[in-house]
Amino acid sequence: MKALIQRVQEASVEVEASIIGKIGPGLLVFLGAGEGDSLQDLDYIFNKMIHLRIFSDDQGKMNLSLMDAKGSILVVSQFTLYANTKKGRRPSFNEAMKPDAAKKMYESFLEKCVAAGIETQSGSFGADMKVALVNDGPVTIMLESQ
Repeated sequence: MKALIQRVQEASVEVEASIIGKIGPGLLVFLGAGEGDSLQDLDYIFNKMIHLRIFSDDQGKMNLSLMDAKGSILVVSQFTLYANTKKGRRPSFNEAMKPDAAKKMYESFLEKCVAAGIETQSGSFGADMKVALVNDGPVTIMLESQ
């Protein structure tokens, strides 16, 4: 499993000209599941993400986690994190999990966020989405379970 996380001041996702998810300070998470990923991979990414100390404390040091900062999460499904560009000019997505299984993983991830008490918003799995964000820092980090 892969997650590209961005610390944001705000972020939103739009589908068919309607904003379906919007957050203030927190994390924008692009989440992709790969063939062979399991719930253990999901747990690893989730726990790493919510406990990474990437939010500023009173002295301006990255010393607080999402949980400490009481930030929000906007999660967007992103199978293109599994693009293989080694051959040719057209990316291959053979390493991405098949859509039905990936949707279940995505929904499980959202459920974990809500269960942890995090204000959680999401995109629409498989939809054509427009994502807007104000990256804070900028801070952008790639997490991988493998």
